[in-house]
Amino acid sequence: QVQLVESGGGLVQAGGSLRLSCAASGGTFSRYLMGWFRQAPGKERKFVAGITSSGGRTYYGDSVNVRFIISRDNAKNTVYLRMNSLKPEDTAVYYCAASPGFGDPVREYVYDSWGQGIQVTVSS
Repeated sequence: QVQLVESGGGLVQAGGSLRLSCAASGGTFSRYLMGWFRQAPGKERKFVAGITSSGGRTYYGDSVNVRFIISRDNAKNTVYLRMNSLKPEDTAVYYCAASPGFGDPVREYVYDSWGQGIQVTVSS
């Protein structure tokens, strides 16, 4: 497993932008499929975005497609989530996750390492 630490969350007004970062350590980052999930209060955790180990392919949940962009820098062992045109319904705790790369990237069970989560709050 790899250790993951998220940063970059906070409070932003609707229409604004944020960039989340997730720094990985303790593993070979370039081998991992990486994902972002989020959990709003009282709701289940949901897939937001995923990126293959090389960065060559990305995946997005329906609610964030076009507005969010996932990227990675394997030299820095970091994955990013650029969030644009934020809406109040994007308010949630955002989690970074790492997978050895097998299975459907939108499924939680594919990932075996998780960060502690970081709060993103979008005010109207």
